[in-house]
Amino acid sequence: MPLNDSQIAALNQQGVAALKSGKAIEARRHFEDIIAFTKNSPGAYLGLAYACNQMSDAKAMLEALDQVLKLQPTNVYALLLKADYLQISGKKRQALSFYQGALTAAGRLQLVPEDMKAGLERAQQAVQNSAKEYKDFLYNSLRNKGIEVEKTSRQFLMSFNLAVGETQLFLQQPTRYYFPELPQIQFYERTDFDWVEDLEAATGDIREELMHVLREDAQFPPYLADVEGIAHLNNRELIDNPAWGAFFFWKNGPFMEQNAERCPKTLAALKKIDMPYIANHSPSALFSLLKGGTHIPPHNGMLNTRLICHLPLIVPENCGTLRVGSESRPWVEGEVLIFDDSIEHEAVNNSSKTRVVLLFDIWRPELSLEDRAFVTALLESSNEYTRD
Repeated sequence: MPLNDSQIAALNQQGVAALKSGKAIEARRHFEDIIAFTKNSPGAYLGLAYACNQMSDAKAMLEALDQVLKLQPTNVYALLLKADYLQISGKKRQALSFYQGALTAAGRLQLVPEDMKAGLERAQQAVQNSAKEYKDFLYNSLRNKGIEVEKTSRQFLMSFNLAVGETQLFLQQPTRYYFPELPQIQFYERTDFDWVEDLEAATGDIREELMHVLREDAQFPPYLADVEGIAHLNNRELIDNPAWGAFFFWKNGPFMEQNAERCPKTLAALKKIDMPYIANHSPSALFSLLKGGTHIPPHNGMLNTRLICHLPLIVPENCGTLRVGSESRPWVEGEVLIFDDSIEHEAVNNSSKTRVVLLFDIWRPELSLEDRAFVTALLESSNEYTRD
């Protein structure tokens, strides 16, 4: 006899009540009655699976779960129940697939139901245990092959940490212009650039000029200014905030002559460096000041055709680090840091005192002279369009 919608709803309600009362046989009968009438009810199949689980009828439970997942592949309850069964049955790797599926599906929900949270915690724990087990296996296997992971190259160690899920993969994601097929390098080694030695040797002179400026201008203008007509969709805490201050020598292209005249030795050192000169765009070179307790939140730079350089001049004790992608490095006075700012990065000054670096941009070394000319022409044309 056909069932109408109200009868199906009543049977479902009776089945759920029976489940909650521990009356698995009665619940199973109600859900089977619904399924006999309609084969397209994932809720009825799920209720049947729970009833069969209470009855220790694993075969029927799995058949019901397969039907749920055929109709609703992202049903979190079904994924968790199947994962739990596989885990108890000793099939840990199969269980892991369903636990991971449940976590992924739950991540798409706007609101996680209370009765789902315990299962998701089990899933998270299972994933963490599996990751540790996998890491330990790989580590020991490599050691048996004569390879000490900690003594490998920096790149291989990063790949190992990615393989075992200990670090996240970060790639270039510039906000304005992307040049394809450039290497994904977070930090460049300063020893690979021939200008670094001369710049580091000038640290004392540059710091002396910085201190003279600070004695006259204790507070620099904010690095980020609120510009009318520009939407600011990210964190606004540092906009018009001198906690992140800037004393520019070049500001997005234009030369700041008055500032440069006050720091002739700094200017001379910068002029020896291969900075990109693009009208109304670059270079930028400045004393970048970060007051104690200030955090520059994660963000991506505009281009991947440049690198950003820091020459640390004033670094308080316990200052903090610069994170680029999955790697963090501290500032060390007189030692240049070179990084790709098109990769997500952030900086923090954990101390109570001010940190200051000489910040400037350079061309990426992988770009040919011809490509640099092309990029320069394109960005200048883009600026002409924006200005018009």
